[in-house]
Amino acid sequence: MSPEISNQSLLFLIVFVVVPLTLSYFYQLGMSRDILWSSLRGTVQLFAIGYILTYLFDLPASFGIPLMVGIMLIIATFHARQKGKELPYVLPVVFFGLLIVEVSVLFMWLTFDMVQFRPSEVIPMSGMVIGNSMVAMGLSLERMKSEFKQNNGRLLAALSLGAKPKQASHLIVQKTLHAALIPNVDRIKTIGLVQLPGMMTGLILGGVDPVMAIKYQLVISLSIFSSVSISAMFVTIAMYRYFFNQNKQLVESAEEIESQS
Repeated sequence: MSPEISNQSLLFLIVFVVVPLTLSYFYQLGMSRDILWSSLRGTVQLFAIGYILTYLFDLPASFGIPLMVGIMLIIATFHARQKGKELPYVLPVVFFGLLIVEVSVLFMWLTFDMVQFRPSEVIPMSGMVIGNSMVAMGLSLERMKSEFKQNNGRLLAALSLGAKPKQASHLIVQKTLHAALIPNVDRIKTIGLVQLPGMMTGLILGGVDPVMAIKYQLVISLSIFSSVSISAMFVTIAMYRYFFNQNKQLVESAEEIESQS
């Protein structure tokens, strides 16, 4: 078992905040306030969730797990939709996509006895799946908007030649999915070689046999890999059509897109 980290030791973590703060000041990046706020907010959030999880772990699994997973899904939905808030129906689409991913992954875990239906196992692992899926959806929405804006002329030309919206936007959908998947593909390639992933490291520090820690890490890493792929594909395919109106014409402004809802 690893030694307990004292509160006094934690105070020295301020050094890791001073480094980016100094860089921001020296290069005039204008990020000093964001760095301080994000560091403080992250610390408070982590301690708060630590106490909350201590309480939830003592609750019956049938109540504690749906409660916490539901809260995570709602927060992740509102965060991801910020990247495409002008798109109609983006909120329910993102929520439904995250829900599908979480339910599917949890079903696999429980069916094949990879994880026990206990709050101490399901909640942390579900958080990693939902969090990574949230990032993938946000990245997909942002990249898709950028691609539609940059390829405006090509899209208009394709439509004028008789292409349907699905055909005209095929390359954009392809580029969006590619951009969303690259970080996870690279992470899987170097797992265990360049980095020891968080879950594996935590289990080893907690005294778990390294081989068992690797098994758990494989479960969560490949689950995340799959969930990110599904999330990016779901939100991209569901939302690209709103860049076209009912007459299959390209919508060129945010106001026109919003009017479709």
